[in-house]
Amino acid sequence: MVPMRRNTTSVFLVLLLIFAISTSVIYHCLGSSRRQDAGRSNITILLWHWPFGHTYKLQGDVCRKNYGVPGCHLVDIHSLYHQADVVVFHQKELQTGFSRLPLDQPRPAAQKWVWLSLESPSHNGDLRPYGGFFNWTMTYRRDADIFTPYGELVPRTTEGDYIIPAKHTLACWVVSNYQPTHKRTEVYLSLKKLIPVEVYGHWAKKPLDSDQLLPTISRCYFYLAFENSVHRDYITEKLWRNSFQAGSVPVVLGPPRANYEAFIPKDSFIHVDDFNSIKELADFLNQLASDKERYGSYFRWHHDYDVKMYTNWQERLCRICKIHEHLPGRKIYYDLDSWSRNEL
Repeated sequence: MVPMRRNTTSVFLVLLLIFAISTSVIYHCLGSSRRQDAGRSNITILLWHWPFGHTYKLQGDVCRKNYGVPGCHLVDIHSLYHQADVVVFHQKELQTGFSRLPLDQPRPAAQKWVWLSLESPSHNGDLRPYGGFFNWTMTYRRDADIFTPYGELVPRTTEGDYIIPAKHTLACWVVSNYQPTHKRTEVYLSLKKLIPVEVYGHWAKKPLDSDQLLPTISRCYFYLAFENSVHRDYITEKLWRNSFQAGSVPVVLGPPRANYEAFIPKDSFIHVDDFNSIKELADFLNQLASDKERYGSYFRWHHDYDVKMYTNWQERLCRICKIHEHLPGRKIYYDLDSWSRNEL
């Protein structure tokens, strides 16, 4: 009987040890999680001026509730300036004079300033006066401190096969900012002489409501996703929403093909630069539209990806907290203008 009692005691001690180790591991993980949340809980982000005057409500824990980002306090009240860890300034309001940097107030030593713009360098104006003020950049450029694209492809979560919308029109274009000096205007004027191009938007006096936009474009074989200026990484909603979400093959005019391929599959779009002439492009579009199987190949990416658009300024601001601990602590843009125009 004695040996059995010893064995029972040994088993009990082993079980006790396992329990103690397990408890310690769980406590450590929970403690680590709490410490991470605690480290984020003090991050207050002040948006100095809402972009383009479109305001959002910031009551409650917006970032945690809507985007799963804990410890992120968004505010838009100037009186909280001295409490803010990060202050975000949108370039358009600085450029137009609707907003100014608070240079008349003492700046907290640890406070970071963010320069925010989703416009291309052609439309940002002169940034030389802002040298030495900003710590981080927030823009569509991949080398920005806070990368903020117009959209992206994400792993597919939807079920079922993708069905290409029925087509009735060869090509279409939605444009409001029509400028004779734009490269896209030159291409359009040449292209419309060779193939039919349906034009919508305020310039054509055929504006589309938000609920009309995608259904209208979906009936087109091709959408002219022409950017208003050509700059590195400047790929806007013209591709992500007007083409991809609508279900039309984009004909792009923007940065080089290699730049597009850093964002999307190489067989998902047609680039104007791939052709020696506009006539060659027009002939290709006519041939492709008449070849059902080949045309369908431009939609294969739908098997693996969905399109995610970034249009909500709350979500964009919450992203700052999400990557805050990885942002450079001692960075200053002494020549913001040169950085913004760098096309390398």
